[in-house]
Amino acid sequence: MELRNLRAFVEVIRRGGFSAAAATLNATQPTVSKAIRQLEHDCGAELVDRRASPPRLTDAGEVVYRRAAAMLAERESLLVEMDELRGVRRGRLRLGLPPLGISEVFAPLVAAYRRAFPGVEIELLEGGSRRLEAAVRSGEVELGATLRPVPDEFGWQPVCDEPLVALLPETHALAGRKRVKLAELATSPFVLFEGHFVLNSLIAEACARRGFTPPATARGSQPDFVSALVAAGLGVALLPRLVAASRTLPSVRVALLDETDLRWQLDMIWRRDATLSTAARSWLELLGKRKK
Repeated sequence: MELRNLRAFVEVIRRGGFSAAAATLNATQPTVSKAIRQLEHDCGAELVDRRASPPRLTDAGEVVYRRAAAMLAERESLLVEMDELRGVRRGRLRLGLPPLGISEVFAPLVAAYRRAFPGVEIELLEGGSRRLEAAVRSGEVELGATLRPVPDEFGWQPVCDEPLVALLPETHALAGRKRVKLAELATSPFVLFEGHFVLNSLIAEACARRGFTPPATARGSQPDFVSALVAAGLGVALLPRLVAASRTLPSVRVALLDETDLRWQLDMIWRRDATLSTAARSWLELLGKRKK
C-alpha cells in the first residue's frame, strides 16, 4: 500500500472528483484512476462508488479515508519536523477559515504571517464551522476556526468575542432603534446562513430559550449576499458587529442585539492528539499578539 495511492484517494474525495484530484496532484485522470484501483486491490474492497456524482465513499472507503487522511497528516508533520531539525525555515501552514470574518479578521493576519515567514506555503480552506471541524479532525487542515462551544476533542485558542447586530430592512418597525432584544424579532422572517454554519444553531437555540423558532425565508453563505437579501426586504439577519460594519447597504438599518447569551465567539482549534508544526505554532503566537 503506497502513500501516493492513499493521497490520490483522499484528494478524489476532498476535491469531489477524479479530474479535480488530478489537477491538484499535477497528474492525469487515468493515473489517478489507476491509483484508486490499485488501492482497492490492496484493500480487497471497493472504496469509491463511481456511479455517484460526486464520487461517494463505500463503507470500506469511509474506514480507509479516515486512516489515510491521518497517515498523510502524520507524514506532513514528520517532514516539517525534519526540516526544523535541519534549520530550514520553510513548511506548510494548512488553515481552515470561515467566510464570516475572513476579510476583517484573517486577511490582515495572513498578510502579517506571510511577511514574517515568507518561506512557509499557506494553504487555505474556506467553510462553515462544522466543515472546518471535520477538516481538522481528518487532518485535511492543521488549524481551523469554529464558534464556541468547542468540542472536547480539540485544543483551542480565542480569536474574537463580538456582539451580534440585527440587520433590518428600512421599512421594518424597529428600523429606527439603536438596540433590540431578540424576542422583539420573534414575528419577523429571518435570513439565515447555510446549514453548516454553527451561527445558525446558536441563533436557533437562543430563540428557543425565548419561546419561538426563527422562520427562515432565505439562506446564504456570504455576508454580502445576506445583507443584500435584507435590503430587498426578505427579512432580518444577525451578523457579528465587525462583519456588519463593512457589509451594510444604504437601505439596511443596524441595531445592536442587546443580549448577553448570544455572541460571536470565534476560536482557533486543533486536534489534541496532534503535534503542531512550527508553522502552526507561529500562527497561534501571531494570534496571541493580536489579542494583546
